[in-house]
Parts: sequence; structure tokens; C-alpha cells
Amino acid sequence: MLNRLFGQMFSAPAQPENVHMVSPVEVRQWLDSGIAVLVDVREPNEVAAETIAGSINLPLSSFDAAKLPKVPEGKKLVLHCRSGQRCGMAAAKLVQAGYTGEINRMEGGIMGWRMAGGPTRPGA
Repeated sequence: MLNRLFGQMFSAPAQPENVHMVSPVEVRQWLDSGIAVLVDVREPNEVAAETIAGSINLPLSSFDAAKLPKVPEGKKLVLHCRSGQRCGMAAAKLVQAGYTGEINRMEGGIMGWRMAGGPTRPGA
């Protein structure tokens, strides 16, 4: 009984069925294949210091589902941030706004990307 009670109190909230965690390695394969639309939800000052080539910046502080770029048929939406937390908040905002397409969150954010050997460059 106590395990069930404490398990409910401390368990992570369930993700909607259309939200998936993906590894930086998989995201890199998608980018190399041209099938990913990569959205960076970090703030502009963070992006100016370091970015993943081809990513689109939509800061979480002003994130609006209506500003999300169109994801063409056959491409995958990937959200990323610094460590993987803010992209979860952005995914939740998309779901709350009624977005029903697949949403992929990159595990570990740009830090995980770098640790997996992914290249970065200074932002614009």
C-alpha cells in the first residue's frame, strides 16, 4: 500500500503518446538524412554562444505553438534545449495547444549532443 502511494507521489508524469525521447545519435542520423526539423527552445543568448547547424530558435520564454514551423510530410519534429528539461515544457505546450503530430525530445539537450560527438558552432 505504501509503495503504491509513494510510487504515485514520486513517479514521473506520463508523456502523451505522441511525445518521444530520442537519443542525440538518432537525431544526428535524422539531420544527416534531411528528415528532421530541429527546434532549439533555449534563449537567444544561449544560442549565440553555441548552436547546432540548421536548428530553428523558438525560445521557451516566448514559445507559442502558432510560431512552430510547418513540419513537412515525412519529416520529424525534434525539440532540444540545454539539458532536456525545457524541451519537455515546450512539448507540453504543443500538446496543450492541440498539436497531434509526433514530437521528439532530444535526450540530454545540446549537452547530450556534444557528449555524443555532435558538432556545434557559435550562433548568429
